[in-house]
Amino acid sequence: MRASRLVSILLLLQTRGRMTAHDLAQRLEVSVRTIYRDMESLHTAGIPLYGDAGPNGGYQLLDGYRTRLTGLTSDEAESLFLAGLPGPAAELGLGAVVTAAQLKLMAALPVELRDRAGRIQERFHLDAPSWYRDAEPVTYLPAVADAVWNERPVQVRYRRWKAPQEVERLLEPYGLVVKAGRWYLVARCGEHVRTYRVSQILDLHALPGTFDRPEDFSLAAYWQGYLAEFEARLRRGEAVVRLSPRGLERLPDLMTPGVAAAARETAEPPDADGWTRVTVPIESGEHALGEFLRLGTDVEVLSPAFLREALGATAAELARRYALPSGDISR
Repeated sequence: MRASRLVSILLLLQTRGRMTAHDLAQRLEVSVRTIYRDMESLHTAGIPLYGDAGPNGGYQLLDGYRTRLTGLTSDEAESLFLAGLPGPAAELGLGAVVTAAQLKLMAALPVELRDRAGRIQERFHLDAPSWYRDAEPVTYLPAVADAVWNERPVQVRYRRWKAPQEVERLLEPYGLVVKAGRWYLVARCGEHVRTYRVSQILDLHALPGTFDRPEDFSLAAYWQGYLAEFEARLRRGEAVVRLSPRGLERLPDLMTPGVAAAARETAEPPDADGWTRVTVPIESGEHALGEFLRLGTDVEVLSPAFLREALGATAAELARRYALPSGDISR
């Protein structure tokens, strides 16, 4: 464990430059005192690093020093091949690059690791997009990615859901996120950092110059916060429903994870008929109506009243429309 941590320290300093003991301790999930001991061990081993005290201090490798660490564990080699997403890489224009990199890595691995990595590719395939969804056109994805990488501002014409639908925006692109097969751009617009769906960009022009990306901005942290806020904003109401055993089983496949999680948390003991009463979050009445209709006869909405009435009216209309002539049961 300690040897692996020393290697990780070297690689972090090599790739990130100067880092404080506190930063290293947080990254490696150890105490600052442990980092001090590790640095002493590296220095004793002849590694050319030095440290500066003070608010702008930290540890740094001497200029030009690079490790020659080529050993990979079997788990590390397997994870490199499992982590590749061919769809998103191809959309970024990097499909051939990823393939070439994997070929070079495969050729450089020892025989035993090469065999294990090869079995990963033969036995596991990651397909990120969800079911029943066509691929979105992302015409400007390579241009967006270039702007993100080079910290270059862009002028875009963007289509949003509310009026006016087509708007012009000056953006400072901070990062790209792919979720369920859809690409999202995280960018600063004016004083705020916002999220934009790449497929909704109608036109894009890269502008001259660059912008300063905040050093403390974390794309992963922003995205987690955005998802939490989006879910809270989306689900503002509640519905109390009864679910049949089959409805309870089908719920995770037919509704969003938040609804399924709420159902698990609020489930009461099954009643005499085996049905379970749960409380779940809902969006608008129209949206909730469509979601519960997916469950068919495996759900009964108890409240709110307007939603129960809407489902009853829809069921009555369906019964009227599909009613067979009296006495005709041949079908």
